[in-house]
Amino acid sequence: MYIEVQFSMRDCSLFPGTALSCKETFSLLYYEFDAATKEPPFWEPESYKLIDRIAADEGRFTNSADIIINAEIRSIPVTKKGVYFAFRDQGACISLLAIKVYYITCPEITKAFTHFPTTPTGSEVTSIEQATGKCVAHAREESTPSFLCTGDGQWSLLNGGCACLPGYQANTEKQTCDVCQPGMFKDSVGAAECRDCPEHSAAAHAGASECRCDTGYYRAPEDPRDMPCTRPPSKPQNITVTFKDQSTVVLAWLPPVSDGGRSDTLYRVVCDACGGHVSYNPPQMADESFNATQVTVSGLNPVTTYRFQVYAENGVSSQAPVAQYLDITVTTEASGSFMVIGYEAEVPSMVSNVRVTSVKSTEISLAWDAPSDPYSDIEMYEVRYYVRDQHNNSSSILTKKEESSLVSLRQSTDYGFQVRAKTSHGWGKYSQPIYKKTGQLLGTAYVGDEDNTQVRIIVGATVGAFVVIAVIVIMTLLFLRRGTDECNKKQPSDCDTLEYRNGEVTTPLFTQVGHHRTYIDPHTYEDPNQAIREFAREIDASYITIEAIIGGGEFGDVCKGKLQLPSRPEMTVAIKTLKPGSSEKARVDFLTEASIMGQFEHPNVIFLQGVVTKSNPVMIITEYMENGSLDHFLRVNDGKFQVLQLVGMLRCIASGMQYLSEMNYVHRDLAARNVLVNAQLICKIADFGLSREIESHTEGAYTTRGGKIPVRWTAPEAIAFRKFTSASDVWSLGIVMWEVMSYGERPYWNWSNQDVIKSIEKGYRLPAPMECPEAIYQLMLDCWQKERNHRPNFASIVRTLDRLIRTPEALNKVAQNRCTTALGLDSVDMTQLTSVEDWLASLKMSRYVDNFQRTGLTDLEAVARLTQHDLTQLGITLVGHQKKLLQSIHTLRTQLAVNMSEGFLV
Repeated sequence: MYIEVQFSMRDCSLFPGTALSCKETFSLLYYEFDAATKEPPFWEPESYKLIDRIAADEGRFTNSADIIINAEIRSIPVTKKGVYFAFRDQGACISLLAIKVYYITCPEITKAFTHFPTTPTGSEVTSIEQATGKCVAHAREESTPSFLCTGDGQWSLLNGGCACLPGYQANTEKQTCDVCQPGMFKDSVGAAECRDCPEHSAAAHAGASECRCDTGYYRAPEDPRDMPCTRPPSKPQNITVTFKDQSTVVLAWLPPVSDGGRSDTLYRVVCDACGGHVSYNPPQMADESFNATQVTVSGLNPVTTYRFQVYAENGVSSQAPVAQYLDITVTTEASGSFMVIGYEAEVPSMVSNVRVTSVKSTEISLAWDAPSDPYSDIEMYEVRYYVRDQHNNSSSILTKKEESSLVSLRQSTDYGFQVRAKTSHGWGKYSQPIYKKTGQLLGTAYVGDEDNTQVRIIVGATVGAFVVIAVIVIMTLLFLRRGTDECNKKQPSDCDTLEYRNGEVTTPLFTQVGHHRTYIDPHTYEDPNQAIREFAREIDASYITIEAIIGGGEFGDVCKGKLQLPSRPEMTVAIKTLKPGSSEKARVDFLTEASIMGQFEHPNVIFLQGVVTKSNPVMIITEYMENGSLDHFLRVNDGKFQVLQLVGMLRCIASGMQYLSEMNYVHRDLAARNVLVNAQLICKIADFGLSREIESHTEGAYTTRGGKIPVRWTAPEAIAFRKFTSASDVWSLGIVMWEVMSYGERPYWNWSNQDVIKSIEKGYRLPAPMECPEAIYQLMLDCWQKERNHRPNFASIVRTLDRLIRTPEALNKVAQNRCTTALGLDSVDMTQLTSVEDWLASLKMSRYVDNFQRTGLTDLEAVARLTQHDLTQLGITLVGHQKKLLQSIHTLRTQLAVNMSEGFLV
């Protein structure tokens, strides 16, 4: 709930004399109750909880210049049926003018064909409530629809949605799925519109997903649903026969009169008396077709009658009850003698001396002598070949030479070969078969009858190549060993370069300006103001309007406001101010962060709009991040995000750090508190107060000269030797990953800094957070490698996260909680706890003490019987807190059962 208070308050300085009791603040408090009574509780300070101490601030003036109307809005988390508000004045001269109590909801909405109900906002302004929607009628989920309800009552970041079913078209204006009328159809899920039925089809009913074909018309399975229905073609026309010789005929025909409305007509020839030795050109295997209107049939027997059927078919012929074909009967000519000038000559005699000239693994070459025929010229030869004992399944090739090479044969297979000749008077008889076995492939050489020399050459060359490679490898290893020995003789710092080069990222190409660019440390400037002028844009203070104070920093207030630059749209910005009266050193330190920020431009690094240095107060203007710091945002929204959304946040952070690393820049203070989140849940790196550049491109390290180090987020070498590198930032990123997956839990809990340092040195690493995917936890462990050159670089981390986002099923496996003890910091023995208060304190859940006390839960045995439903009834509604308590309750229940069993045995 929200409460808005309008009030006026008199300045203490306006009272004459010194008013010791004068105050310029008042307290706003509240009390929650479940009872039906309407009477407020008796006034006791401990009965009411403080919401805030409210002070007068600038506001709008009324007609009287002496009176300023202030308006302040505060929010409170509501857990009970009713609430009282109280105002406590301890010396202020105050007038309460108006009080407004209200709550905010995200209104009912239908979007992406999904209905989302009215949803109340969360308990804090930055809290986000996730609503799951239901598909509208006649739609189905494409992916789980969810909408985020932000603290200001606005819907944000729609995920997933629904799509209209087949037979229903999308009405984007009304967000409904309207039925297709009769005579129309829609065949797919999605936003397509209903269409008229194609030709020769109809849809008799509304909501059709396809139109049925008319009688005698068909649709092939691969035809699109919007294609007209078609018919088989009619039979071919006007078939003719041409005899080439006594064993070869040519069949030719004209296309069908009707193609059935299709363009995929093919032909098929069926011969009822042809054996396996008959061949076709174009080639035709069983049940295969061709698109030519002519076929040459060879290998027929002389003086034999054959019946040929020529079929015309298309994509729907298989659905028709009767096939269309044209048939013809052919009788081949006789094979025998013929007369030439009174001399009786026979058809060409057989070829002779068929021999194998070469054998390889898949190729055999043949040669033969021409037949002795003085009265005819040889037109061509036919070489027939087949696997031994399979002469009915033969292949053949034609050639005009007395030699031929047969390729694409099987390795190590025995083949038979026959050759016959053809003259103008026809084909002669086949020669007697000869048989030869193909060779076998060995390495890259063919082993055949005539390839032994080639094998020896290739094998010799291969052995020689291996010898050369082995020599090169040995020389390289000796060179590297020598370099390592020299490195071992030097100081450890001399070897840092060799140690870190594997993980160092080269300077990127700065595409915006077309040249290489690296970060420049403002501290290297003799005049710090020069760095400000070079890297930060000066903004006139008149362009800035401060609206509200949203926080405090080291140097002053942090405010929300508006920036209105000339000829540009107004934008919301964050404004850091420098306290009035600050020293020159504080001013320089304050603006140094701006001169650092001004060098960066990346979607995952906070963007500097400019600075105000020519008027007071001095200000730094940055883009406004609605959801504030990442750690607070996660704690407020504990358990509300899907794993994929959390991984998306990690990807944003890793991408920003990759950019900074490629700029040769070390952040030194990467933590969830220094990452900001905008309304679209995009995370951006911020807070560059501790950051420094990598001073040496060779060593890649920065040595601090003192100052505080954030121990829980810092790599061990940075703590021990003050050596900060991109590799130490990778360690910090691993801690940030742990913070994100645990919804803002404090790393190493309430351990002291010394305990943290000692534990890490002994090999302790944070355990996997609850429900953390194993792939993400393994990435954390990679970031926490003790040797810095063993850690992945930021580019590698970004690639890994991208791969996990593209294949979300890889995130399904949850990491086992490998809880490692260090320094005696073992898990708490629940049986040593004496009260519910102690138990809650051990879990850092003391905020729920009142919830347990009001219901009379005072002993741990009663707590051990609680369920998730009981915790909800107690007012504990945060999913993450419920999981943490239930896990501890399970442990408590187990330990109590073991102790009871031991006591019974005694």
